[in-house]
Amino acid sequence: MSDTLHIVGGGMAGSEAAWQAAQAGVNVVIHEMRPKVATFAHKTGNLAEMVCSNSFRSDDDEQNAVGLLHWEMRAANGLIMAAAEANRIPAGGALAVDRDPFAESVTERLMAHPRISVSYEEIDCLPDEGQWIIATGPLTSSTLGQAIRAETGAEALAFFDAIAPIIYAESIDMSKAWMQSRYDKGETEEERTAYLNCPMDKDQYEAFIDALLAADKTEFHEGETAGYFDGCLPIEVMAERGRETPRHGPMKPVGLTNPHQPEIKAHAIVQLRRDNKLGTLFNIVGFQTKMKYGAQAEVLRMIPGLEQARFARLGGIHRNTFINSPTLLDDRMRLKSKPNIRFAGQITGVEGYVESAAMGLLAGRMAAAEIRGGDLAPPSGNTATGALITHITGGAEAKTFQPMNVNFGLFPPVEGLKGGRRGRKDRYKAYTDRAKTEWQLWLDAAEG
Repeated sequence: MSDTLHIVGGGMAGSEAAWQAAQAGVNVVIHEMRPKVATFAHKTGNLAEMVCSNSFRSDDDEQNAVGLLHWEMRAANGLIMAAAEANRIPAGGALAVDRDPFAESVTERLMAHPRISVSYEEIDCLPDEGQWIIATGPLTSSTLGQAIRAETGAEALAFFDAIAPIIYAESIDMSKAWMQSRYDKGETEEERTAYLNCPMDKDQYEAFIDALLAADKTEFHEGETAGYFDGCLPIEVMAERGRETPRHGPMKPVGLTNPHQPEIKAHAIVQLRRDNKLGTLFNIVGFQTKMKYGAQAEVLRMIPGLEQARFARLGGIHRNTFINSPTLLDDRMRLKSKPNIRFAGQITGVEGYVESAAMGLLAGRMAAAEIRGGDLAPPSGNTATGALITHITGGAEAKTFQPMNVNFGLFPPVEGLKGGRRGRKDRYKAYTDRAKTEWQLWLDAAEG
């Protein structure tokens, strides 16, 4: 058992951890409770199933921190990024994937690996022996969650992730909507027209906000609190924070021109992004929601162009549990009170598919090194992966610890560069150049 790495959870983090460890020569068992034990958000038994957006966000590795994280994972021969590239669909400057073929390809490659096996069962405790990675993500089972709380002595920490609705493309009125990426971003015509846009005038916007605020919402269970991650706010919660908030967020009208009425500037614009390669499904960008299904369909059909919308999936809401990593984990991602156990993915307090997979990549490599009698130090905090691990294992303030996407605010400053908006382009390029050099050095040392 000591020569085998056991991974609990077959999501983005668990799948990447398994791949990296197996590629390093270690036998791996993935313990996945689905499909025997279902969750609210998952629909299949595939590994690495996407339950919210189908986007890995920006793919710009020179000016964007998540794009840099893409680059680092590709350089480390990451499975998740390889599968994403193989199942890519147009999304302007973003990396979006055809979700079902993506998960199927990850599952197939893991199942075909001679060092990887999958055990379909629920793990409900923290084992005392063997090398383990807990990568159960936002939907950790209640029994395992209780075991984690019992071991750490910490109160449950949770926020709520809301799922955006998905609409059948053929039900969208293209006499009102049009295809265009914001600021015509993208190198090809397909990329420059990757988003579908629905315009609103001021009266339509105000009526929509009124309906949004009045709609029936999902109630929380007793003892639960609505502590949302600001990067994934339900659209109605945005409206509750101020009527203009959505118009400065996902409904901002900038960088787009309505070809049906080019002389009229929209007051607000709702964007939809392709959700599959065929272009038959679109998800509403930034419209995660906790509205009840009946109210949800009624309110969303107030959007011009979506009056006759048919929904492949309505939005929903689910609990997302995470641990207070700065107090509980060491810099090798090990639980301080049980160092045979590592944590990876969203349960550590990173947010997003890519960030979760990156923490799986790191945990898998670190666990494999320990099993083989070595020790793998974390990468420099100047890298995107290193900035994340530094943040969750000590860089964040433990008392106010909340889930975090990768961003340049986590990176140490580059000396000699001016701050502020005007110097941002040069500053970001300096961050990414430095990160790529140091990431490659770390990979060479880890694999040497």
